[in-house]
Amino acid sequence: MDAHRSASEREMTLEATKFVTATAIRATTEALLITATGTSEAIPWERCSPRLASATGAQHAELSPGGYGIHWPLLDEDLSVGRLLRG
Repeated sequence: MDAHRSASEREMTLEATKFVTATAIRATTEALLITATGTSEAIPWERCSPRLASATGAQHAELSPGGYGIHWPLLDEDLSVGRLLRG
């Protein structure tokens, strides 16, 4: 099956499976700010999840030790950094 895919399709599949890690996060009332590998991006709460978009305590988040995930302890919500950055 892999032999029938083009090189660019195989490359895109590999890229999608790579883990993305963050070095820092910061929450504002409008968005979650993620710093990862030399880039920073503001992710609006609506793009994160419906639960976070409607939460009043979404500003308190913890970055996992490896930088792969973000946890909101007051909401019991967990999201991967890669998923957030890929949209």
